[in-house]
Amino acid sequence: MSLMSLPKMFLSETEGWPDLVRIHPSVTQLLMFFVAPLSLIPPLMYAYAGLVQPGGVFPLMQPPLTGLETFWVGSAFFMIELATVAIMAAYIQQLGDAAGVHPEYAEAYTLAAIAPTPLWLSALVLFIPSMGLSVLVVALAWAGSVALIRHGVRPLFRVAGDDKVRSLANAITMTGVAAWAGLMLVLVLLLSIALGWR
Repeated sequence: MSLMSLPKMFLSETEGWPDLVRIHPSVTQLLMFFVAPLSLIPPLMYAYAGLVQPGGVFPLMQPPLTGLETFWVGSAFFMIELATVAIMAAYIQQLGDAAGVHPEYAEAYTLAAIAPTPLWLSALVLFIPSMGLSVLVVALAWAGSVALIRHGVRPLFRVAGDDKVRSLANAITMTGVAAWAGLMLVLVLLLSIALGWR
């Protein structure tokens, strides 16, 4: 899977997705060459925003974290991101089973890996010290993630019928929203722990 084919996948079920189905990457391949590298972007960008321009994006984070605290929070958050993708894949597989689709775990992991790509990439906005711009970019990234889910369900899981595709995509989207909110709560908890150790 190349990030170059991603723009087509936002807009169509027949562009990019069939190539992914044909390649049929394993969970290990997706983890090592797609999920792990992209999961590094948010913690690295958070570290950049906190250490290079403290208070620029997160004005309430005062005093800013030290380098060691930032490393600890970023490392923990990175591991939790990886675990979240695996958990989402298992839940997507269960949703598919309940809908009578019965995807393999590797297929569910593929969707769980591809869908958050815009959210991972949205962290690059932290190069610009603006909370308002960050919020806007995350909102656009969520729209992109929803589009990827909606266009990926049919080709990855071979779902027939628009109603079934829509229903399964909606269930996966709601689960994704809950997982993302959980990740944000975990980040806040990690920050609280780091600050509490001072």
